[in-house]
Amino acid sequence: MKVIERVLIKVIIIQFIFLFLAQLFLHQFDVFPQLEHLTKYEGVNENTFTEILETFSGK
Repeated sequence: MKVIERVLIKVIIIQFIFLFLAQLFLHQFDVFPQLEHLTKYEGVNENTFTEILETFSGK
């Protein structure tokens, strides 16, 4: 059982490292400028919580 736990911990650490590198690669180095335009179009990078509240309170 210890062998499986050790392997799982190593897999989790490797996954976290790859996640961190992918986020750094995509967002900080601006590799895909289309991705930035897409997030602006979808409104993901802005705080739209107040607009949602205004929409719900208006109905």
